[in-house]
Amino acid sequence: MHVRTLGQGLQVSAVGLGAMGMSQSYGPNPGSREDMIGVLRGAVEHGVTFIDTAEVYGPYVNEELVGEALEPIRDQVVIATKFGWNIVDGTMQGVDSRPEQIRKVADDSLRRLRTDVIDLFYQHRVDPDVPIEDVAGTVAELVQAGKVRHFGLSEAGAGTIRRAHAVHPVTAVQSEYSLWTRDPEPEVLPTLAELGIGFVPFSPLGKGFLTGTVDATTAFSAGDIRTRVPRFTAENLDANQALVAYVRTIAEAKGVTPGQIALAWLLAQQPWIVPIPGTRRLSRMTENAAATTVALSADEVADLDAVAARIGVSGNRYDENGMAMVGL
Repeated sequence: MHVRTLGQGLQVSAVGLGAMGMSQSYGPNPGSREDMIGVLRGAVEHGVTFIDTAEVYGPYVNEELVGEALEPIRDQVVIATKFGWNIVDGTMQGVDSRPEQIRKVADDSLRRLRTDVIDLFYQHRVDPDVPIEDVAGTVAELVQAGKVRHFGLSEAGAGTIRRAHAVHPVTAVQSEYSLWTRDPEPEVLPTLAELGIGFVPFSPLGKGFLTGTVDATTAFSAGDIRTRVPRFTAENLDANQALVAYVRTIAEAKGVTPGQIALAWLLAQQPWIVPIPGTRRLSRMTENAAATTVALSADEVADLDAVAARIGVSGNRYDENGMAMVGL
């Protein structure tokens, strides 16, 4: 596995692992807790050293899972988690990045993750009621105290990133980015390049769409977040198939999978981009990790860009409430 460097010299595997789906968002988990521990430890065995979780996943149970799985190999991994929600009786009640809340979440996350330091601590969503300078200053205090190593932001706009970075260096920004979600390109990515901040795309496979395994006939199980995502209505999925069809032609020519092409496209964008595809299967994890060996020529990248631009995407990536929480 290749190694890439985010901001502030933080080195991680070129492809990480998003753990969220092991605990929520994609319907009942077909595997047991022991299976998920096996996937997490198997990822590390395959060179994936960058693991992403958050207090709100579950809530709380995903951090506990990651903590149990990685405790014996803690020195081999970089663990990222997130703060920024008001969680009441297991339910999100809006954002909350007050300094006292950030400090509390840090202590609680450390306990659940079974570690004495959080490698990368993201603000999960921007809180309009708390100046980002106060957020950055609070994380800086946690860094000074030795509880946190690096500061990150998720789904933040360019202006917010600049303001935060002026108070305490931002190591990474995490936002949705893939062949069919290009929102960060106009402003966020140029800002990160200027400031020397890494970028961590979540949903780099379009919540499974870019693997070629989802189409208008797909029936999602109860509790699957995609039942609430406009982009995943049957009509929009049908309209979006043209993009996957083109990705598949390139994959077949190279003898790889559509998902590996989608990840290789991301890796070709910048050397400081590290996607974190999520999975609950060891076989899919190894497939994703192997995307680092898939080489795309400049012409192939340009062709993918041109086709994606020409086809466009039908449907928003979140419902109305979700879109309201995005700062891009």
